[in-house]
Amino acid sequence: MNTLLPGVGGVDEVGRGPLAGPVVAAVVVLAPGQTIAGVRDSKLLTPRRREALAAIIRAEAAGWAIARCSPAEIDELNILNASLLAMQRAVEQLEQCPARLRIDGNRAPDLGDFQGRVETVVGGDRSCIAIGAASILAKVSRDAEMTALDARYPGYGFARHKGYPTSAHRDALERLGPCDVHRRSFAPVRAAAANPRPHP
Repeated sequence: MNTLLPGVGGVDEVGRGPLAGPVVAAVVVLAPGQTIAGVRDSKLLTPRRREALAAIIRAEAAGWAIARCSPAEIDELNILNASLLAMQRAVEQLEQCPARLRIDGNRAPDLGDFQGRVETVVGGDRSCIAIGAASILAKVSRDAEMTALDARYPGYGFARHKGYPTSAHRDALERLGPCDVHRRSFAPVRAAAANPRPHP
């Protein structure tokens, strides 16, 4: 990370709120003045549009990387620290870093020997194209992982709710108990583990 590229890198994470699955972070580096049409906060896009934009971002960005923290790491570190670690891992995967990094939120990860400028931007996924692009890559990656986990752990509905605490997920958690990818430090999962019910 000693050579700094011109341009800006945006960093964002997805998956703080779910009861299951990883937290995933991405970084996208854009050249000076570069834009990617249609990029905005991933939460405002349909799944199909996110997937189409993710392919464009991977093809056109000056650089990008995706990283994660597992449910076990979330339980060990807490969700905030795990989110920051996932961001750190994503940035560390870049072959060359931009001179400027913009981090969504009000906390920046520890980036070690990174020599460029680091800014935090509250609501950055709506105001910064690079952060918005990072949010799209992170969301598409995490959604794909949760869909794959649905096949390994049937009955919880991971492909539909992606691990978020919907009523259907809470009902399944109460009925089946936690599985290996649930976050044991989260209160609803703790409660379900303390009151296991037999499988139907």
